[in-house]
Amino acid sequence: MILIDPPSVPARGRWWSHLVSDTSHEELHAFAERLGIPRVAFDRDHYDLPADHYEAALAAGAVAVSPKELVARLARAGLRRAKYAVRPRRLAAGDTVRVVAPSGPARPDRVAAGVEVLESWGLRVQLADGVGRGGPLRYLAASDEQRAADLQQAWCDPEVAAVWATRGGYGAQRLLDLVDIPVMAAAAPRLLVGYSDVTALHRAIGTRLGVASLHGPGVAALGELSADARARLRETVMAGAGTELGGSWLVPAQEEVSGPLVGGNLAVLAGSIGTPEAGSARGSIALLEDVNEPPYRIDRLLTQLVRSGWMRGVRAVVCGDFTRCGEPALVEDVLRDRLGALGVPVLVGLPIGHGVDNAPVLLGARAEVRVDGTVRVGGLR
Repeated sequence: MILIDPPSVPARGRWWSHLVSDTSHEELHAFAERLGIPRVAFDRDHYDLPADHYEAALAAGAVAVSPKELVARLARAGLRRAKYAVRPRRLAAGDTVRVVAPSGPARPDRVAAGVEVLESWGLRVQLADGVGRGGPLRYLAASDEQRAADLQQAWCDPEVAAVWATRGGYGAQRLLDLVDIPVMAAAAPRLLVGYSDVTALHRAIGTRLGVASLHGPGVAALGELSADARARLRETVMAGAGTELGGSWLVPAQEEVSGPLVGGNLAVLAGSIGTPEAGSARGSIALLEDVNEPPYRIDRLLTQLVRSGWMRGVRAVVCGDFTRCGEPALVEDVLRDRLGALGVPVLVGLPIGHGVDNAPVLLGARAEVRVDGTVRVGGLR
């Protein structure tokens, strides 16, 4: 059944209702589509509906209930989603890590060096069947079917504690229609690690499974990390340590801002708009980073995120490295021009992404943006 509470929440100069289903999110999305409500208005388990749409929702069949009853019905149906994603447990010596290649091919020597690092931490490492196999297109690590099977098998294997990508590149989006999301949702949460193109998987794991995942170096990069960066990564995955980083302000915060950390690679995020995994940054801290994108293309990608509504309701934006993206001052000007109008704090220069350090951060965990220009992100449980 579709439920709606009265317009009683003030925000952005308007009054808002909450529209939910106590049957399924699929029913809710179909109802919203019939009313012409965009998917970006969906926030975890409900749609935010402005007051001038309330009567139309009732006329279309929504049942009016009190806010208390709406929350209770949603909870009883098992469809209420917490603000923060479920955090996987930290790893321990003896745990099994399955290495997958969801995107591009990686050099075997670099993968071997990364495996050696993980084994030195006392972890058992297995390579998925598609690692090193080669695909029908040279920029893919293996066929879509092989990579999707590797991902799903790793996620659903009860012996696997973490699924770790070899690298980014391109291709992860191609897997999302080939994996069985309900089957993956039924498996116990475990850790996913990767960055860049793996942003597509982070979005799917976060929006469709409600599980936090680690934006951090792929296996093929572990052997080349500095000793400090490697130690920080080990503390994150083995001790569950959170991450604290400092940057510089483009738009300063007047008070501490907090929310779940979402985002990742800018180009992949923009390319996900209109897909089931896109979600939005509403109520969240958005993380953005990229590589090899000249300033005018960064402008295009940011404009797409803003115009699509993905940035609507964001609480703050934190930017990692924009590596080999042209003149840094011009990149900063573009970020200021496109993000400054959002009216929220914007912090740049965090060592996250394609730079030398690539500090690990847990997407879906609570992030705090502080007035001193630091960001604190929670860790694994």
